[in-house]
Amino acid sequence: MTMPAVDTAPDAPQPHGDDLWWRSAVIYQVYVRSFADANGDGTGDLAGVRAHLPYLAELGVDAIWFTPWYPSPLADGGYDVADYRDIHPAFGALRDAELLIADALRLGIRTIVDIVPNHVSSEHPWFREALAAGPGAPERERFWFHPGKGPNGDEMPTGWVSNFQGETWTRTTNPDGTPGEWYLHLFTPEQPDLNWNHPDVRREHEDILRFWFDRGVAGVRIDSAGLLIKDPTLPEVPERPAPGQHPTEDRDEVHEVYRTWRRIADSYDGARVLVGEVWVPDAKRFADYLRPDEMHTAFNFDFMSRAWDAAELRTSIDLMLDAHAPVGAPSTWVLSNHDVTRPVTRYGREDSTFAFATKRFGTPTDLELGTRRARAAALLTAALPGSLYVYQGDELGLPEAELPREVLQDPMHFRSEGVDPGRDGCRVPMPWAGTASPFGFSPDEASEGPWLPQPADWAARTVEAQEADPGSMLRLYREALRLRRAEPGLGDGRLRWLEPAPGVLAFARHDVVNVTNLSDAPVELPAHDEVLLASAPLAGDRLPPDSTAWLRVRPGSSRSRPDAP
Repeated sequence: MTMPAVDTAPDAPQPHGDDLWWRSAVIYQVYVRSFADANGDGTGDLAGVRAHLPYLAELGVDAIWFTPWYPSPLADGGYDVADYRDIHPAFGALRDAELLIADALRLGIRTIVDIVPNHVSSEHPWFREALAAGPGAPERERFWFHPGKGPNGDEMPTGWVSNFQGETWTRTTNPDGTPGEWYLHLFTPEQPDLNWNHPDVRREHEDILRFWFDRGVAGVRIDSAGLLIKDPTLPEVPERPAPGQHPTEDRDEVHEVYRTWRRIADSYDGARVLVGEVWVPDAKRFADYLRPDEMHTAFNFDFMSRAWDAAELRTSIDLMLDAHAPVGAPSTWVLSNHDVTRPVTRYGREDSTFAFATKRFGTPTDLELGTRRARAAALLTAALPGSLYVYQGDELGLPEAELPREVLQDPMHFRSEGVDPGRDGCRVPMPWAGTASPFGFSPDEASEGPWLPQPADWAARTVEAQEADPGSMLRLYREALRLRRAEPGLGDGRLRWLEPAPGVLAFARHDVVNVTNLSDAPVELPAHDEVLLASAPLAGDRLPPDSTAWLRVRPGSSRSRPDAP
């Protein structure tokens, strides 16, 4: 049975303003558990976020994207959802979410919530009912229960490999204690995959969208958006699957799901946006998710996976702009998130690319170099056409925390048999003020320390310390986002490449020129009327290595407009 929808909150706010806000938006990602702890239990909560909304307004963001805030056993950081119509008790209550959405809107900040349609928690009522019902029961049809192979059913139904490494099937135990069927989980065993061929699954998620839209959220971020549909014949993965022929990824049938969701979003006043987490290497297939009747935008992961190299980054920028152009969708730009090694650390390594398979303990990092490059990258991405995502703490230049093994909680660490440090290093609680942990994350009288330990040297990286430092990363971000909002040439729109020296990226956006020096020597800046902002001090008209400058070239001045037709 589909769970009943809950009535709209009586004072549910409604998003307002420009229906195309999402094309140029600056969206700030909040990982609730690590943002701010109001009640002193060591875990971030919604009251903590509400208390810091003025900080986000001053930073200059247009929306907040919350990673899952629902009831969950937290086997995978909340991406194992047990109930979509409530809030995890450690974070607060549903009323806290409603008040937060309303408070944020009063400051001009919209809310985007995370939906995880591929799977639910093994503690979700549906899955518990399925286990209790036994083989062949209708309750099991909402999932992928299947007999095993071999004479006694002891072998997994397929050899599919998990996104978290390891096996994708777990065997159940029948009520009489005998070995039972297997169930599919592309992630951890605590995250059983839903069967999207079942009408209950589709109806339930459509009701979930309406539940949160009714409460005033401006959009949903769709986790693992390309994984929903599976081939019911359960074939093995071909060595080179043709487009749409992978048994679990990017199947053609998934697009009807998002066309239905778009119709629901469009039925509401004010733009309610669908943002996809779409890992699809083929540019054409990626763009298919962004057709006018499907998602509004999708995450661009290509850029943040590239090395700190001018040719690599230009290739990525061109690739993504070209991929979006046929469907008229804006690209998104992001340097990190709750799954990715932070840019200050990543850009300070010999291999500055990012791939889950290459993460290792003890990888050497030059944090001074990484910070310089992260400052330059912040301005570069903020100047590109489309929307910008900022992961909490990147505006402070936080590095990836090197945590002791005994405190790690991420399943990626354990499923790699301890080789991968996992993602906890980018999830360490935010430092707000003071000279010692909890650095203002929790009240002084807190009963518990932060759920993950904060490095002692973060005292120089707190919000309080950086607000007092004109050259800090925080002050750079604030000024960049202020200019981005004030300059009509930035945000959504077009880009025109200029041709500077080797190792330099330069492009024009109306009368603003971005110059990023990725070479190992200073370079002369192009002719300009004014330096709007630079990530590092200039030496006259010379831009140091690993730096970005934004320049003004005024229309009608003695210098021609760089992108004039």
